[in-house]
Amino acid sequence: MLKLNAFQLKWVAIIAMALNHVVIAWWEIIPFGLAIPFYAVGGLTFPIMAFFVVEGYKHTRNLKRYILRVLIIGVIAAPFHFLTLGQALGPNLNIMFTIALSLLVLLMYDKIKAKALFWVLYLLIIVPVSLFLFEWSFPGVTMVLLFYIIQDEKARRIIPPICAVAYQFVLSIFIAIPVAIMKAMETGADTAALFEMDGLAGDPQFVTVSATFILGMLFSSVLLARFNGERGKPMKWLFYIFYPAHFAVLAVVAVALGFVDLSNLTLWPW
Repeated sequence: MLKLNAFQLKWVAIIAMALNHVVIAWWEIIPFGLAIPFYAVGGLTFPIMAFFVVEGYKHTRNLKRYILRVLIIGVIAAPFHFLTLGQALGPNLNIMFTIALSLLVLLMYDKIKAKALFWVLYLLIIVPVSLFLFEWSFPGVTMVLLFYIIQDEKARRIIPPICAVAYQFVLSIFIAIPVAIMKAMETGADTAALFEMDGLAGDPQFVTVSATFILGMLFSSVLLARFNGERGKPMKWLFYIFYPAHFAVLAVVAVALGFVDLSNLTLWPW
């Protein structure tokens, strides 16, 4: 049976991330037939990243340096991330900031002995902050936390991504759609008009493609179950260099092709 080491899984995450971001950045020229598998594969990325964030937390010699390194890469990538993904995700802090927040949450979990107090702080502070400011928001941070606190090794590789998928499903089916219908009934507006949004979020084809994301999230559990616990070749700085660099390339091409306006380029995306 196929077994994968950390180096191989991280490469899967990197390639999946690049394909996912290509669809968003170059949506106007990506064939629909390619957009579907590219975006679906993109769903593999964060569950794998989240798993290895926990592994990094467990084995790092200097947590402060680890968090600082992540934040520096996040700041460098911020303007390119905004140009590349802002049209679809809005001005969210990129995934490096989500990772930094997740590492702080893991530290909180270890330092706060009264777990009831931890969960109160988590629900009252971390959840609202992550929902409104961070890419992957509440499901992302919670996924990292679940990878850390679930003790059974087999279960912890499967349950966190499935929980994230369940959250997205519940949010869409039982909250977003009913709220829109209720607003339509109250205002007398055309229900379809309430779903009209600017940019990619209002493109029916993009909405269809983005729904395939959950397939990759689910399959990530299969890949993580194949992890053999070995490090493999050291990746060192590869991901930290690749993350802002691939956004820079995607953004430059998108600007050159006229998909985005250079006036959107700011040192901070607000």
